[in-house]
Amino acid sequence: MLAEIDRVPEFSLYGRVSAIQGLLVEVAGVERSLSIGGRVALQGRGTNVDAEIVGFRQGRALAMPFGPLEGVGMGCKAIVGEPEPSIRPDDSWLGRVIDARGRPLDGGPPLGVGPKAYAIRSAPPPAHLRTRVGGKIDLGIRALNTFVTCCRGQRMGIFAGSGVGKSILLSMIARYTSADVNVIGLIGERGREVQEFLHDDLGPEGLARSIVVVATSDEPALMRRQAAYMTLAVAEYFRDRDKQVLCLMDSVTRFAMAQREIGLSGGEPPTTKGYPPTAFAELPKLLERAGPGTGKGSITGLFTVLVEGDDHNEPIADAVRGILDGHIVLDRAIGERGRYPAVNVLRSVSRTMPGCNSEAENAMVGRARKLMATYEDMAELIRLGAYKRGTDPGVDEAIAYNDKLDAFLRQGKAERASLATGYKSLQTLLAAPGGA
Repeated sequence: MLAEIDRVPEFSLYGRVSAIQGLLVEVAGVERSLSIGGRVALQGRGTNVDAEIVGFRQGRALAMPFGPLEGVGMGCKAIVGEPEPSIRPDDSWLGRVIDARGRPLDGGPPLGVGPKAYAIRSAPPPAHLRTRVGGKIDLGIRALNTFVTCCRGQRMGIFAGSGVGKSILLSMIARYTSADVNVIGLIGERGREVQEFLHDDLGPEGLARSIVVVATSDEPALMRRQAAYMTLAVAEYFRDRDKQVLCLMDSVTRFAMAQREIGLSGGEPPTTKGYPPTAFAELPKLLERAGPGTGKGSITGLFTVLVEGDDHNEPIADAVRGILDGHIVLDRAIGERGRYPAVNVLRSVSRTMPGCNSEAENAMVGRARKLMATYEDMAELIRLGAYKRGTDPGVDEAIAYNDKLDAFLRQGKAERASLATGYKSLQTLLAAPGGA
């Protein structure tokens, strides 16, 4: 309580709204007391709107609002707020749904207040003080555990077009993972899908050890961007308590789109596909916050990337792929064949493999990959009936094992697959002659 009282300022400064253009509000009179990322409270006619300083122009501060500007006009007060917004999470936040500003959205009681403040936009831990990635983490998904093995503190991207099963895959991972805590960020999510994700996909079992941060697509760009920062800030609290945290974010693309809106409104020049330079500068600042900590805790990050038009080389996908420690590709063609999760094993890579596996496990995975690659190379000829059995023993073997491997990679929403059973099942499958 005393700490909260100490945080109350002795006096307040305020300026005046001097102009409004689109999403930008110009504030005059207190520009020397403001800095980039600082906050002001706009007192309109019958409404109060918080805003963030995003730039300066001709001696005036440029602010973007966290809400609608109806009621805000020329001459309205702009009260200077805290220069570095922060949150005070504690363990009671588990099982709760919050917004980008740390307010409850689930109709529950007020959130608990922890003893330590965590900056919403903090710097990643120093590289030279970080520990190395830990052992394998069980994600509960057979295709990922065996072919794209993830380690504690690793950061992976899930690349897919719309409607290929990203949200379902994330909910399965949240329910079945061996991590201590899940922190899930739904960035720019469709409003109607939030309740479906919480109750149908995540369920009570997954929600009980999760904190869900939500910013729907209709919210201002600042709220959508801050939801991503809030997700990492909450994850950092549990990491500092020596927990193994799994951070799931859907999606990084919508975070970049929000930054594009903010940057263009502030006068930045558009570059590739209209994204301003800050969109690419903010990506590593966000994604590097996940990973091993300086103590026993770590943040394992799984970030979805919505590839526009199924183009996996579009600017955001290309930038994210270069930052993360591996990528999981969901293929629309595989989903259309009815195999879910639609993981394209041959296009997915984990940079901690093969170092985290034993020689026997690497040999087994390598053989399965070779069989799938051989079949994929000849798939067109096989479907057309142009390939004659007996022409190539390697192709014959790939054909014999194809259906079994396809069934191995298939997994229902209600099915959990552990690391041990995944490798054991694959070993049994490959040991059978001809895939029988």
